[in-house]
Amino acid sequence: MWGNMMGWGGGGFGLGHLLWWALVIIGVVLLVRSLSGVGRRDDGSRALRILEERYARGEIDKAEFETRKRDLS
Repeated sequence: MWGNMMGWGGGGFGLGHLLWWALVIIGVVLLVRSLSGVGRRDDGSRALRILEERYARGEIDKAEFETRKRDLS
């Protein structure tokens, strides 16, 4: 009556299969991102550490350090 239902999720590669593989791919991408740390926010603590290191090495003076520190907060 309806044939072999090859349209919206029947045999072959239908909508159901597309949704399944989309979820699998999204899951893998999210897993890789969470394990690698991509997209993590560090709320400026990394930038402040770099600024403190530059000040400690003498690359910037106290006035510039204070100005940039204020900008970060």
